[in-house]
Amino acid sequence: MTTVPDAHEAHGARFREQGGRRVVKHYGRPERTHRAVRNGVGVIEAGYGIVEVTGDDRIDFVDNAVSNAIPATDGHGVYALLLGPQGGIETDLYVYNADERLLCFVPPGRAAPLADEWREKTFIQDVEIREITAELSVFGVHGPTATEKIASVLHGGVGSPDERLSFVRGSMGDAGVTVIRNDDLTGEEGYEVVCAATDGKEVFDTLLTRGNNAVPFGHQTWEALTLEAGTPLFETELDGTVPNVLGLRNALDFSKGCYVGQEVVLKIENQGRPSRRLVGLAPDALPESGAAVFSGDSHVGEVTRAVESPSRSEPLALALVRYDADLDAVTIRVDGEEVAAGRPSLPFVDGSAQSARLPTY
Repeated sequence: MTTVPDAHEAHGARFREQGGRRVVKHYGRPERTHRAVRNGVGVIEAGYGIVEVTGDDRIDFVDNAVSNAIPATDGHGVYALLLGPQGGIETDLYVYNADERLLCFVPPGRAAPLADEWREKTFIQDVEIREITAELSVFGVHGPTATEKIASVLHGGVGSPDERLSFVRGSMGDAGVTVIRNDDLTGEEGYEVVCAATDGKEVFDTLLTRGNNAVPFGHQTWEALTLEAGTPLFETELDGTVPNVLGLRNALDFSKGCYVGQEVVLKIENQGRPSRRLVGLAPDALPESGAAVFSGDSHVGEVTRAVESPSRSEPLALALVRYDADLDAVTIRVDGEEVAAGRPSLPFVDGSAQSARLPTY
C-alpha cells in the first residue's frame, strides 16, 4: 500500500497492484511525464518492501547470506543478491548500514518472505529481524537536475551525497529525512529520500512544490525509463536468473566468503561466459513479454519486456538470448508474425548518468 494515497490522488493518480502492494501506475499523459523527467526532474514513490536487521551480529548475518560485502560503517550501502542453490536470483536488495541497524530494501512482496526466512536461520546469533515496510516512506528523485532539486530543499547543514549508495541525514521542512545517492537506474542522476511514513505527505509535497519544481511520475514511466537505460528489473529480468547471464557485476563480490549459490556463479565466471546474455532490440512492432526471438530460422531467446519509447518514438525491447547467437538478422514474433528488429547497443538512451546495472560481460 502506498504511504501517501491522498497525496497521489490529489495529483490524479491511477493505481495498480504490484507484488501485493498498491502503487501509482501513472498520473495521466505518461509519455509527456517521461520527457519531463528526462529533461528535468521527477519524483516517484518507490514500491520497496523494507526489512530491518538489528543486533550485534547483524552485519555478519546478512553478509553470510548475500552476494556482496556489507559495509561496516554508518552512511554506506551496497547492492546485493540473495541466490538459490542453483545460483538463480531469489531477490535483489539494497542494504544500508544505518548506525545500529541494517535496512534492506527489496522488491514489493519480498519483504515478509525474506524476514520469515532469515528469522528461521538466526540460531544463536544476536540478530532481530522485522518487516518495517509500513513505517517508512521512500521517494525516488530522478533526472538531470536531481542534484539541484535535492540541494534546494535539503536542510541541516549537509550537502547531497556524492558516492553511490552513500547517504546523509537532514531535514525537509519539519520532517527528518535520509537522502541516498542511488545507482541511477533511469540513466539519469538519482536520489532516494527516506522518512517516517507519518511525514511522507509533507516530504512528497516538498519534493514536488518547494525549491526547484519537479513532476510526479508512476511505475509505468519508471519501467520505460529503466528500459531505455538498459536496467534489468527484478520482476521481468532478475527473478530466477543467474546473475552472470545479466552481466550484473555490481552485485557480486567474488572475494567474499561462501554464500548460497556462489559455486554456480563462480563456475560460470571461470568458464569465461554464461549460456545467455541480455541485449537490446528495436523491433518494427511492439512485442509482448515472452515473445520469441529468432536469428534466421533459429529460436535464440525471449523478450523480457518492451515499451513504446517516448524518448526514441519507437518500440524498444530487452531480451535474454543465447550467448553465442548471431544477431545480425533478428526477428521477433509479434501477433503470430515475424517482424524485423534492429540491434542497438545499451543503453538505448544516453542520459545524465549511467545505470549501475547496465550489463557488463
